[in-house]
Amino acid sequence: MKPMYETVIFKSYENGFYTFTFDNGVDMDFEEIHPQILMRFDLKNDKTLLNKVFHIAYSEDIVDDEDDFIIYRIEYLELINAN
Repeated sequence: MKPMYETVIFKSYENGFYTFTFDNGVDMDFEEIHPQILMRFDLKNDKTLLNKVFHIAYSEDIVDDEDDFIIYRIEYLELINAN
């Protein structure tokens, strides 16, 4: 599936989920992040990244089992608000 590009604000990392708020006010949890992104941004520990604005691209992976759920994976992340 083609990645979706959005502008988001990083809100938190908690219990294995990265939470971002989108322009429309909706919060979304991401369970997976491309390893190269984690080398650039320590979203788990760097509190200075909280409430920063990013461009994000993500993909959806539908897990086909009896419960059918979606895993959201961050494929691209760029800091656009360094202040």
